[in-house]
Amino acid sequence: MKQGFTHTTKACFVGGYLSRAINHAIHTHWKNRSSISSALLLTAGVATTMIVAPAQAQQITGSVKGTVTAPSGSVSVSGVTVTATSDVMPKPRTATTRPDGSYSLLYLLPGYYELTFTFADGSVRKTSTQVLLEQASVVDLAYQPAETEVIEIYGSAIITEGDSSLSNSFGEDVISNMPVGQSYREMLKILPGVEYTENGKLGPSAGGSGVDNSYALDGVDLSLPMFGNLSSEPATHDIAYLSVDRGGAKAIGFNRAGGFSVNSTSKSGTNEFHGSLEYRLQNADFTATPEDGVISDVDQSWIIGSLSGPIIEDTLYFYGSYYRPEETGEDKVTAYGPAKSYKSTRDEYFGKLTWAPTEEILLNASHRVSDKEITGASIGEFETDDRSQGSESKINITSIDGSWLVGDASSFTFKYAKYKEEGATLPDVMLNFTPVMGDALDSSDLASQGAFGIQSLRDYPEGADAATMAQYDLFNSYAQQYINQYGYVGDDGELSGGGGVGVYPTIDSVEYSRESFQVGFDTELYTGNLTHMIHLGARWSELGEDLRRVSNGWGSIAYVGGLGSDGENDVSDVFYEVSIEAASFNPDGTIIPSLKSSSESIDLEFNDEIQHGDFTYNIGFLLSQDTLYGQGLRENSNNLSGYELAPGEKYEMYKTDWKDMFQPRLGVKWEYQDGANVFANYASYNPNASSLARAASWDRNIRGTLLVHFDENGEYLAAGGAPGSSGKFFADNLRPRRIDEWTLGTSKLLTNQFFVRSHLRYRYGSHFWEDMPNGARLYGEYGPAGGVPENIAAKGLYIPNLDDMRAEVGGSSYVIAEVDDGQTKYWEWSVEGEYNNDKVFVNASYVWSHYYGNFDQDNTSTGNDANLFIGSSNYGDGPGRMPWDFRYGNLAGDKPHKVKINSTYTTDWDGVLGAFFIFQSGGAWTAWDGTPYGYSSSTTRYAEPAGTRRDASHWQLDLSYTQYWEFVEGYTARFRADLFNVFDNQTGYSANPLMTSELFGQPRNFYNPRRIQLAVGIEF
Repeated sequence: MKQGFTHTTKACFVGGYLSRAINHAIHTHWKNRSSISSALLLTAGVATTMIVAPAQAQQITGSVKGTVTAPSGSVSVSGVTVTATSDVMPKPRTATTRPDGSYSLLYLLPGYYELTFTFADGSVRKTSTQVLLEQASVVDLAYQPAETEVIEIYGSAIITEGDSSLSNSFGEDVISNMPVGQSYREMLKILPGVEYTENGKLGPSAGGSGVDNSYALDGVDLSLPMFGNLSSEPATHDIAYLSVDRGGAKAIGFNRAGGFSVNSTSKSGTNEFHGSLEYRLQNADFTATPEDGVISDVDQSWIIGSLSGPIIEDTLYFYGSYYRPEETGEDKVTAYGPAKSYKSTRDEYFGKLTWAPTEEILLNASHRVSDKEITGASIGEFETDDRSQGSESKINITSIDGSWLVGDASSFTFKYAKYKEEGATLPDVMLNFTPVMGDALDSSDLASQGAFGIQSLRDYPEGADAATMAQYDLFNSYAQQYINQYGYVGDDGELSGGGGVGVYPTIDSVEYSRESFQVGFDTELYTGNLTHMIHLGARWSELGEDLRRVSNGWGSIAYVGGLGSDGENDVSDVFYEVSIEAASFNPDGTIIPSLKSSSESIDLEFNDEIQHGDFTYNIGFLLSQDTLYGQGLRENSNNLSGYELAPGEKYEMYKTDWKDMFQPRLGVKWEYQDGANVFANYASYNPNASSLARAASWDRNIRGTLLVHFDENGEYLAAGGAPGSSGKFFADNLRPRRIDEWTLGTSKLLTNQFFVRSHLRYRYGSHFWEDMPNGARLYGEYGPAGGVPENIAAKGLYIPNLDDMRAEVGGSSYVIAEVDDGQTKYWEWSVEGEYNNDKVFVNASYVWSHYYGNFDQDNTSTGNDANLFIGSSNYGDGPGRMPWDFRYGNLAGDKPHKVKINSTYTTDWDGVLGAFFIFQSGGAWTAWDGTPYGYSSSTTRYAEPAGTRRDASHWQLDLSYTQYWEFVEGYTARFRADLFNVFDNQTGYSANPLMTSELFGQPRNFYNPRRIQLAVGIEF
């Protein structure tokens, strides 16, 4: 290499060098193979990789790096052999120091390692360290002459190196000893700088929307396709290490999260057999009285077991586990009498293999399957037992990954991941017939036809004439018959209407899937006084949804008795109105196929980490392209719209341009003294969570709800469509949603056990997509905020020729467009400290932040803790919901102050105490009122600037204590108690925003009350 290599010549040099480096590394590796048989084995492993897998091994491993120095000059620091061994690695990993004494040990499974340094003169030095997930542990060794050849230095203090990214990693000891519960979602509470939430679906906010976070286990994305929320919740007992990246991401790992990115790695086997079995219990009477007055009658229990060990010693390990959470409710009693109890059971199985056929190759393969069944849900107070609803779901998660070290400076990685979730919301009682359009309704036995609601008797309207009174008399005569047949006994001892009989009306079945294939190549280049650590990666991924919604029998049946209303049409002959899913049949009797939606992404990444003296530079980028696919059209170049109708057929809905999804990742770190640095970073993200593949799909036009009318004898009259959604066109030249981020910070190792970091961060979100009325910019002046600004009105229609396009293929008058001046802003200042020794672990953080703008993805509906559409919500749906209607202000996720403390303490008597403390400001909220805009519906129509009001702040303390007792050598009993919300601080949140409601401003939710879980277990 030329010694004068500089930053100016680097760009020209790297491109040509990479191909030569790959070829040279492979050639060198094969030349040094010890036998043909080992070469054939390696070839077989790589062939399997290329057929089934992508690369992302760096996402479930860590590394060790450092420098060997010899202050006395008595030994050469070049060519020192550094070997890492661990019980979690079947075979050791080895590296050789470079001329300057530096070294890197890559792709190590997280765990505890012994490092052995062997010098050219035969002397040996040893030390130990812990490798954390997605982190580089720094182990520097200063050689000193000694009388003996081998010096043991066990216990040297090592701490994760800070760089220009905002990342944290936690090991198994912290996760298992903290009061975090059993599920992946509950574990998120320990993430520094991230709000604490008890949502069941919507993720926590930390500088972005809750739907823009990324959640992974063994590198497999667990986010629900189309909706971005955490779906699968594997048990925490399987998780060995956890890492979080809150910002400043490198172009490694395909991080496109607009919020934070969480990854975790599962446990692995070792050369020793280990097993455990635990039973955990939380009875209904273990919980304090809730503030909302709803007393819990649900008992919860968990059975957790695992077994691991070697299949082939030093080569192939296994790990397996079983998890069974169960919830049972007391027997219910409704107005109709006893009803079935609520029950939820889940069986989850997990298996993992770790295989090292050679020291250079490491492979992991795992599969998780989870089956869950719920019965006895959603029985109303005035419903019969048969009206209950249940559900079934099955989740499969497959992961195959590996790494292949090629020589001392290069490596290939791969990863294949597949996630599949099948679920169905099912009536506990299924009717055994399928309705046919035109068939009669059995009016004498409506409980066997669907879900029937019993009408109460009606009084004459004021001023009714004789004809009207006759209509009401007829209505009441039939209503009384149904009260006599199906009514319940009221407090007065008489039969009453208003109840519900029959069955649950709807059957929902949906299948979500995500599949990805990734490959990567890493190499190191040395050019004079510069070191380049170069990463190249490519990923293909596809996600999909297959939705079918049909009715149970005739669905929902209403008796209207000639008193219905249908605009200008005469409905006096309509006695029964059925609301049935159109997918149950077409008017011509044919079955409508399920609605299939999908999207495909291609991501390319390049990252160059350059070390130059005390400076480290990170230069990289992520390049992406997303394609959305809908259903119900096919291309037709002769039409203005470019399409023609084709029910059931897949079509390309929208494809982003590569140039619009260039995401640079730039960082610099200056280590001005050992263990102390300052850093700066710029990163850009294009989040890939979107619901538009379904929300804008054309076949939604034929999957609405049908209203079917019958006469007094139950004979068929007519059918028509209920109001519903239609397919939507996309405006031209849309730029994808984008988050730009700037970070400035510093970190310092105060002692070998105490690390601190502080940073200032700013994020700007723009180019939000949403379905909007095509003529929204032409609304003019209206409402309390003044209406459409002149500069936006001047832009005119989003799609000028929309009417002509709709004339060809139909579709909605709404279009998918960029939100005019849509933006979010986020400022954050944080200080964080971490202390760790043999007995004590403490991670403490304080964050001041401000999250504001005019597009609030976390506040688009009355109840936001749900799988809501991204890109097709209530936002922008008419006056009062537009970006200029009081939308600019504090967003729902704005909680200015957050203090978090995670801590564990190991006693001298084999006990471990865990503690979690949180203080955080309340979320921002806004009063809603549709009246000033001329609407009766106030939902998301702002009556004041966004975020004018705020919920109360919240704090709580959670504790856990675990006692270990080795009653027989090698066998240990474990007793544990977790106490959540010790001081029973049930702060109210999610205030009722409807100004027209008597409950305006009162909290709709409360933090969970104090509760205790008890557990007993055994392990060997």
